[in-house]
Amino acid sequence: MKLVLTEFLTLDGVAQGPGSPTEDSSDGFDRGGWLVPYLDEVFVRRTSEWLDAADGLLFGRRTYQAFARDWPAITDPGDPFAERMNTLPKYVVSDTLSDAEWNPTIVLPGDPVATVAELLRRPGRELQIHGSSRLSDALLAAGLVDTVRLAVAPTVLRTGRRLLAGAGPSTGLRLAGHEATPRGLLLLEYEVTGPAPLAEFDGVAQFA
Repeated sequence: MKLVLTEFLTLDGVAQGPGSPTEDSSDGFDRGGWLVPYLDEVFVRRTSEWLDAADGLLFGRRTYQAFARDWPAITDPGDPFAERMNTLPKYVVSDTLSDAEWNPTIVLPGDPVATVAELLRRPGRELQIHGSSRLSDALLAAGLVDTVRLAVAPTVLRTGRRLLAGAGPSTGLRLAGHEATPRGLLLLEYEVTGPAPLAEFDGVAQFA
């Protein structure tokens, strides 16, 4: 399977609590719900297409518990995400989680890099990380992520948990797709290419 990182971000890289003020208030975060003002039909259609490619969902413990609390309560038959979120195989990386009632769920204890690498050896299309910024950062640094899909909101929070905050090697990306929604979200898709390239600037003549 390919590992695909799917994240909603502010312009300053915050990934915490995009959908609701009460979604994730850990560490005193009180600016949740920042994505909602920018949602529109294009965003819903495109992110539904992203989810179409998933054969499984991967979470860290914090995001898993928030999703396990909220998604089973969405019973609207017209919701384009709920049935798939609730029925797709789910994997949660945790050494402490003992209650995984959002079925079907498999808990992956131990070293996250090793356990996820083993999972990726299975056949399939995409294993998608949703939320789970710390896990996402660690797996990107470990070179396990194949594709990065981002929805970037035109807002700056200056507080909250950021997606890319940990130490590790550099990562190079190739832009594979981009789109702006009517309400101003940037939908970006990148393919991971290896270490970030570096070069010396010798003047504009080198680009002629």
